Amino acid sequence: NSGEAEVKALQGVNLDVYEGELLMLVGPSGCGKTTFVSVVTALLGFDRGTCVVLDHDLSRMSDEAKTAFRGKEIGFVFQAFNLIPALSAAENVALPLTIFGASKATALSRSKEMLEAVGLEEKEHVLPGNLSGGQQQRVAIARALVHQPKLVICDEPTSSLDHKSGQVVMELLKKLTKEHSVTMIVVTHDNRVYQYADRIAEMEDGRIIKVEKKTDEKIL
Repeated sequence: NSGEAEVKALQGVNLDVYEGELLMLVGPSGCGKTTFVSVVTALLGFDRGTCVVLDHDLSRMSDEAKTAFRGKEIGFVFQAFNLIPALSAAENVALPLTIFGASKATALSRSKEMLEAVGLEEKEHVLPGNLSGGQQQRVAIARALVHQPKLVICDEPTSSLDHKSGQVVMELLKKLTKEHSVTMIVVTHDNRVYQYADRIAEMEDGRIIKVEKKTDEKIL
Protein backbone atom coordinates (compact mmCIF):
# COMPACT_ATOMS: atom_id res chain seq x y z
CA ASN A 1 0.00 0.00 0.00
CA SER A 2 1.06 3.60 -0.65
CA GLY A 3 -0.96 6.02 1.48
CA GLU A 4 -4.61 5.28 0.73
CA ALA A 5 -3.91 3.66 -2.64
CA GLU A 6 -3.60 -0.09 -2.94
CA VAL A 7 -1.04 -1.15 -5.50
CA LYS A 8 -1.51 -4.57 -7.10
CA ALA A 9 1.84 -5.43 -8.63
CA LEU A 10 0.64 -8.88 -9.69
CA GLN A 11 -2.91 -9.55 -10.82
CA GLY A 12 -3.52 -13.23 -11.24
CA VAL A 13 -0.32 -14.60 -12.73
CA ASN A 14 -0.57 -18.18 -13.97
CA LEU A 15 2.71 -19.68 -15.17
CA ASP A 16 4.30 -23.12 -15.18
CA VAL A 17 8.10 -23.17 -15.35
CA TYR A 18 9.63 -26.38 -16.64
CA GLU A 19 12.57 -28.24 -15.18
CA GLY A 20 15.79 -27.63 -17.10
CA GLU A 21 14.56 -24.76 -19.27
CA LEU A 22 15.79 -21.22 -19.81
CA LEU A 23 12.66 -19.10 -19.52
CA MET A 24 12.83 -15.41 -20.35
CA LEU A 25 10.43 -13.05 -18.61
CA VAL A 26 9.95 -9.92 -20.70
CA GLY A 27 7.80 -6.80 -20.64
CA PRO A 28 7.97 -3.04 -20.00
CA SER A 29 9.38 -1.51 -16.82
CA GLY A 30 6.89 -1.65 -13.96
CA CYS A 31 4.91 -4.55 -15.40
CA GLY A 32 5.63 -6.83 -12.42
CA LYS A 33 8.63 -8.91 -13.56
CA THR A 34 10.78 -8.18 -10.51
CA THR A 35 7.80 -8.63 -8.18
CA PHE A 36 7.08 -11.99 -9.80
CA VAL A 37 10.60 -13.36 -9.32
CA SER A 38 10.66 -11.96 -5.76
CA VAL A 39 7.56 -14.03 -5.01
CA VAL A 40 9.01 -17.14 -6.68
CA THR A 41 12.18 -16.85 -4.59
CA ALA A 42 10.22 -16.29 -1.35
CA LEU A 43 11.55 -12.75 -0.92
CA LEU A 44 8.02 -11.31 -1.11
CA GLY A 45 4.80 -12.71 0.27
CA PHE A 46 1.48 -12.75 -1.58
CA ASP A 47 -2.14 -12.15 -0.55
CA ARG A 48 -3.83 -15.04 -2.30
CA GLY A 49 -3.22 -17.87 -4.71
CA THR A 50 -0.63 -20.63 -4.68
CA CYS A 51 3.06 -20.58 -5.48
CA VAL A 52 4.78 -23.97 -5.52
CA VAL A 53 8.49 -24.00 -6.30
CA LEU A 54 10.53 -27.22 -6.33
CA ASP A 55 7.70 -28.99 -4.48
CA HIS A 56 7.67 -26.29 -1.75
CA ASP A 57 4.37 -24.50 -1.11
CA LEU A 58 5.73 -21.05 -0.29
CA SER A 59 2.53 -19.94 1.44
CA ARG A 60 3.06 -22.60 4.13
CA MET A 61 6.73 -21.89 4.89
CA SER A 62 8.10 -19.93 7.84
CA ASP A 63 10.54 -17.07 7.24
CA GLU A 64 13.35 -19.27 8.53
CA ALA A 65 12.41 -22.06 6.13
CA LYS A 66 12.26 -19.58 3.23
CA THR A 67 15.76 -18.33 4.01
CA ALA A 68 17.10 -21.89 4.08
CA PHE A 69 15.23 -22.67 0.85
CA ARG A 70 16.82 -19.71 -0.96
CA GLY A 71 20.28 -20.56 0.33
CA LYS A 72 20.10 -24.17 -0.80
CA GLU A 73 17.92 -24.23 -3.89
CA ILE A 74 18.25 -20.82 -5.60
CA GLY A 75 21.07 -18.89 -7.25
CA PHE A 76 20.97 -15.21 -8.21
CA VAL A 77 22.67 -13.27 -11.02
CA PHE A 78 22.24 -9.49 -10.96
CA GLN A 79 22.60 -6.68 -13.48
CA ALA A 80 25.26 -4.95 -11.34
CA PHE A 81 27.31 -8.15 -10.68
CA ASN A 82 27.36 -7.45 -6.89
CA LEU A 83 30.88 -8.79 -6.43
CA ILE A 84 32.88 -7.83 -3.33
CA PRO A 85 35.80 -5.65 -4.52
CA ALA A 86 38.28 -6.76 -1.85
CA LEU A 87 37.84 -10.47 -2.59
CA SER A 88 39.42 -12.38 -5.47
CA ALA A 89 37.28 -14.01 -8.15
CA ALA A 90 37.64 -17.39 -6.42
CA GLU A 91 36.73 -15.96 -3.01
CA ASN A 92 33.65 -14.25 -4.45
CA VAL A 93 32.48 -17.49 -6.05
CA ALA A 94 33.07 -19.42 -2.81
CA LEU A 95 30.92 -17.06 -0.71
CA PRO A 96 27.57 -18.95 -0.88
CA LEU A 97 29.29 -22.10 0.36
CA THR A 98 31.18 -20.44 3.21
CA ILE A 99 28.06 -18.59 4.35
CA PHE A 100 26.29 -21.91 4.76
CA GLY A 101 29.09 -23.59 6.66
CA ALA A 102 31.43 -25.23 4.14
CA SER A 103 35.12 -25.22 5.04
CA LYS A 104 37.29 -22.69 3.26
CA ALA A 105 39.24 -25.45 1.50
CA THR A 106 36.07 -27.14 0.24
CA ALA A 107 34.53 -23.86 -0.84
CA LEU A 108 37.62 -22.73 -2.75
CA SER A 109 38.01 -26.12 -4.43
CA ARG A 110 34.43 -26.00 -5.68
CA SER A 111 34.91 -22.34 -6.62
CA LYS A 112 37.84 -23.22 -8.87
CA GLU A 113 35.72 -25.88 -10.59
CA MET A 114 33.03 -23.30 -11.34
CA LEU A 115 35.52 -20.70 -12.59
CA GLU A 116 36.81 -23.34 -14.99
CA ALA A 117 33.23 -24.02 -16.11
CA VAL A 118 32.79 -20.34 -17.05
CA GLY A 119 36.23 -20.14 -18.71
CA LEU A 120 37.98 -18.06 -16.04
CA GLU A 121 40.26 -20.60 -14.38
CA GLU A 122 43.25 -18.29 -14.94
CA LYS A 123 41.54 -15.39 -13.12
CA GLU A 124 40.95 -17.03 -9.74
CA HIS A 125 43.30 -14.66 -7.86
CA VAL A 126 42.25 -11.49 -9.72
CA LEU A 127 40.17 -8.80 -7.99
CA PRO A 128 36.86 -7.79 -9.67
CA GLY A 129 38.16 -4.31 -10.45
CA ASN A 130 40.78 -5.83 -12.74
CA LEU A 131 38.22 -7.82 -14.75
CA SER A 132 36.10 -6.67 -17.69
CA GLY A 133 32.35 -6.34 -17.28
CA GLY A 134 31.77 -9.60 -19.14
CA GLN A 135 34.30 -11.40 -16.97
CA GLN A 136 32.71 -10.01 -13.80
CA GLN A 137 29.33 -11.30 -14.92
CA ARG A 138 30.83 -14.74 -15.58
CA VAL A 139 32.24 -14.71 -12.04
CA ALA A 140 28.75 -13.82 -10.80
CA ILE A 141 27.29 -16.74 -12.77
CA ALA A 142 29.87 -19.10 -11.24
CA ARG A 143 28.89 -17.80 -7.79
CA ALA A 144 25.20 -18.37 -8.55
CA LEU A 145 25.85 -22.01 -9.45
CA VAL A 146 28.57 -22.96 -6.96
CA HIS A 147 26.15 -24.44 -4.40
CA GLN A 148 24.36 -26.47 -7.10
CA PRO A 149 20.95 -24.79 -6.92
CA LYS A 150 18.02 -26.14 -8.91
CA LEU A 151 16.72 -22.69 -9.89
CA VAL A 152 18.71 -19.64 -10.95
CA ILE A 153 17.18 -16.16 -11.27
CA CYS A 154 18.99 -13.77 -13.61
CA ASP A 155 17.85 -10.14 -13.36
CA GLU A 156 18.88 -8.22 -16.50
CA PRO A 157 22.18 -10.14 -16.80
CA THR A 158 23.22 -8.49 -20.09
CA SER A 159 21.99 -4.90 -19.73
CA SER A 160 25.32 -3.61 -18.33
CA LEU A 161 27.32 -5.31 -21.09
CA ASP A 162 28.15 -4.52 -24.70
CA HIS A 163 26.55 -6.68 -27.37
CA LYS A 164 29.43 -9.15 -27.76
CA SER A 165 29.85 -9.65 -24.00
CA GLY A 166 26.09 -10.08 -23.64
CA GLN A 167 26.10 -12.80 -26.29
CA VAL A 168 28.95 -14.60 -24.51
CA VAL A 169 27.08 -14.45 -21.20
CA MET A 170 23.84 -15.78 -22.71
CA GLU A 171 25.64 -18.60 -24.53
CA LEU A 172 27.20 -19.51 -21.20
CA LEU A 173 23.86 -19.43 -19.36
CA LYS A 174 22.31 -21.63 -22.03
CA LYS A 175 25.22 -24.10 -21.84
CA LEU A 176 25.19 -24.25 -18.03
CA THR A 177 21.41 -24.76 -17.97
CA LYS A 178 21.89 -28.04 -19.82
CA GLU A 179 25.16 -29.17 -18.25
CA HIS A 180 24.05 -28.59 -14.65
CA SER A 181 20.36 -29.55 -15.12
CA VAL A 182 19.34 -26.20 -13.69
CA THR A 183 16.25 -24.12 -14.45
CA MET A 184 16.88 -20.47 -15.30
CA ILE A 185 14.44 -17.59 -15.25
CA VAL A 186 16.00 -14.61 -17.04
CA VAL A 187 14.34 -11.21 -16.59
CA THR A 188 15.36 -9.05 -19.53
CA HIS A 189 14.57 -6.01 -21.69
CA ASP A 190 17.31 -7.01 -24.14
CA ASN A 191 15.60 -8.31 -27.28
CA ARG A 192 19.03 -9.08 -28.74
CA VAL A 193 19.22 -12.17 -26.51
CA TYR A 194 15.70 -13.57 -26.97
CA GLN A 195 17.13 -16.23 -29.29
CA TYR A 196 18.69 -18.01 -26.29
CA ALA A 197 15.36 -18.70 -24.59
CA ASP A 198 13.64 -22.06 -24.55
CA ARG A 199 10.43 -20.11 -23.95
CA ILE A 200 9.49 -16.45 -23.53
CA ALA A 201 6.76 -15.26 -21.14
CA GLU A 202 5.53 -11.71 -21.71
CA MET A 203 4.16 -9.62 -18.84
CA GLU A 204 2.02 -6.50 -18.88
CA ASP A 205 0.25 -4.73 -15.99
CA GLY A 206 0.94 -7.52 -13.50
CA ARG A 207 -0.27 -10.33 -15.74
CA ILE A 208 1.28 -12.90 -18.06
CA ILE A 209 -0.29 -11.97 -21.40
CA LYS A 210 1.56 -14.38 -23.67
CA VAL A 211 3.75 -17.44 -23.21
CA GLU A 212 5.26 -19.85 -25.68
CA LYS A 213 4.06 -23.41 -25.30
CA LYS A 214 6.27 -26.36 -24.40
CA THR A 215 5.21 -29.95 -24.00
CA ASP A 216 6.55 -33.19 -22.53
CA GLU A 217 8.59 -31.52 -19.82
CA LYS A 218 8.43 -31.87 -16.06
CA ILE A 219 7.00 -28.85 -14.25
CA LEU A 220 9.39 -27.35 -11.69
